[in-house]
Amino acid sequence: MEEMIRKIDDNTKPFIETIISETEVIREFKPGYPAHLFKWHMDPEDRLVEVLEDSDWRFQYDNELPTPMIVGVYIKIPEGVIHRIIPGTSDLKIKIYKS
Repeated sequence: MEEMIRKIDDNTKPFIETIISETEVIREFKPGYPAHLFKWHMDPEDRLVEVLEDSDWRFQYDNELPTPMIVGVYIKIPEGVIHRIIPGTSDLKIKIYKS
């Protein structure tokens, strides 16, 4: 039980973030981060996610099937909508536009 609580409370970010501007960031995810870090969550503002490199990672909204995260995919995430990223075995690089 203590281990489960520790994982729930773990706020380690499973990515490296490069700030481009006040409204744009690049995030790089590497395989191998513990699965418990990829939590269901919601964001405080609308976001548009651009996938910059092909990967085998997936994106999922609550109560929907996962979507592959490959180049050319743009994901709109409205403020307050629950979602998560499902880790793959390759690197993932995305650009996030915050509004």
